[in-house]
Amino acid sequence: MSSTTVLTQVNTREVLRWLGGHLAPYRWQVAGAIVALFLASGAWLALGQGVKYAIDNGFIGDHPQVLNQAALAVLIICIIASLATYCRFYLMTWLGERISADIRMQLYQHLLHLSPSFFSKIRTGEVISRFTSDTAILQTVVGMSLSMALRSLVTFIGALILMGATSPLLTLCVLLAVPVVLIPIRVLAPKVRRYARLSQDKIADLGAHIDQSLHEIATVQAFNAQTSEARQFDNRVDEAFGVARWRIHYRSLLIGLIMVLSLSAILLIAWVGARQVFAGDISAGELSAFLFYAILAGGSVATISEVIGEVQRGVGASERLLELLASPVDIVDGTTTLPHLPSAPAIHIKQLQFAYPDSPALFNNFSLTIDAGEKVALVGASGAGKTTLFQLLLRFYDVNEGDITLGGYSIKQLKLHDLRNQIAMVSQESVVFATTVMENIRYGREDASDEDVVAAAKNAFADEFIEALEDGYHTQLGERGVRLSGGQRQRIAIARAILADRPVLLLDEATSALDARSEKMVQQALSSLMRGRTTIVIAHRLATVQHADRIIVLDQGKITAQGKHVQLMKSDTLYREYAELQLLS
Repeated sequence: MSSTTVLTQVNTREVLRWLGGHLAPYRWQVAGAIVALFLASGAWLALGQGVKYAIDNGFIGDHPQVLNQAALAVLIICIIASLATYCRFYLMTWLGERISADIRMQLYQHLLHLSPSFFSKIRTGEVISRFTSDTAILQTVVGMSLSMALRSLVTFIGALILMGATSPLLTLCVLLAVPVVLIPIRVLAPKVRRYARLSQDKIADLGAHIDQSLHEIATVQAFNAQTSEARQFDNRVDEAFGVARWRIHYRSLLIGLIMVLSLSAILLIAWVGARQVFAGDISAGELSAFLFYAILAGGSVATISEVIGEVQRGVGASERLLELLASPVDIVDGTTTLPHLPSAPAIHIKQLQFAYPDSPALFNNFSLTIDAGEKVALVGASGAGKTTLFQLLLRFYDVNEGDITLGGYSIKQLKLHDLRNQIAMVSQESVVFATTVMENIRYGREDASDEDVVAAAKNAFADEFIEALEDGYHTQLGERGVRLSGGQRQRIAIARAILADRPVLLLDEATSALDARSEKMVQQALSSLMRGRTTIVIAHRLATVQHADRIIVLDQGKITAQGKHVQLMKSDTLYREYAELQLLS
């Protein structure tokens, strides 16, 4: 899906304001870099006066002592310029690295607070591309390209002033040549920027494709889709290369045109200057100094033309990053602070109206009360609204109308951190992170001790297989827990929920991936865990509904029946059909 469907467009002024805001905390480093820049440029400009003095008073005047003094002065100027260049390069590179790091942290913080609905509309690979490659481009631009452009601009202005002091006529020739040299920049720079931005978008497409195909590599290989995936990837690579060719074409054309125009202008000025020397209007030293400044000015324009493409890429990358940062956090945090509830809270769902974006309404005037400490099982076909209720309770999405209360508090009024701190969830597809067993379980409670983690694992009947791993609780589990079976991953997730010790439990059939022996043990652990807590279970197993205080039968967002298993088997046709197909199969 194209990012334009969910991302807000930004303009260049916003980009510059944003970058300025990031530079503001480092004003002393910026000031130091500017001072070093002026000092280095001033030293190189002073070199021209040294050349003039050496020629007019040393060579022409036949004074070897003056030539020696001029050579020493030139050496000192070169040393000063080199030291200043070091300072400028170090500070600007430091600023590039620092700003890139700050932007990555700011962007990651923002992404962590965007709701799941945002990530359902944009590919993860594209977000990663913006997060990594775009910040790397920005780092290069701020650290090097921008520095070179500023240095060249200062040098050009200084050289122009000194040329005016040396020969107004030759300076007029230069001023007449400048607009001609700037025409390619005016015409071609927007094209460079456009294709630079498009090129980054194509690279993002590549990243998204790689992310998708490698994460689902088992499915790709199971269906022998390697050739198809490779063909699609090749097509995307060709598209990216095609766009890059146009970007390279316009940038190369820009550099080439500026070089030929600059060198032609310098040649013309040298010819005019030589005639002035023959006429006695200026000295040979003044002409040499003027040509030195002209070459500096021409080199500055050439440098600006060369880095302008990189600067345009940086602006394009900044726009893409700002688009992500401008994406609104659509779940607004509440203001009410809620302490950890001392006992299981009641949950009231009142006249709920809800529809996913661009989808028909799922819930229409839906109401449900779950008493404090009650164990409720939700059953129904796929799409009935079971998982959606979980997402609404956690405020991954907000209701369109109606309200949900937890312990008497409207969840919209509660701070998100406090709300979610009351709820532990185990999903059907258990999430395991690419870290150790210990850290995976400790995700439930960050300040838990190692002993607490082990106790939670034992209660989830996970300790035995964990100890059998090569490094026990310190074993690295690989991406998405690939080293574990489905049942083992689920027990890790259950241990995490046990460790979290929260008054509300949301269980999306937490035993669905377990064998019969493990299921029996985990059911015992869950029975202990659910005691004294308000629990909602999405049920796919008979054992789950038999232990529930109440079963809620859902069909297309409506409650069609509720009661105990035995009652519903007798009184409700829909439940009986579902039970025979799913629960009893």
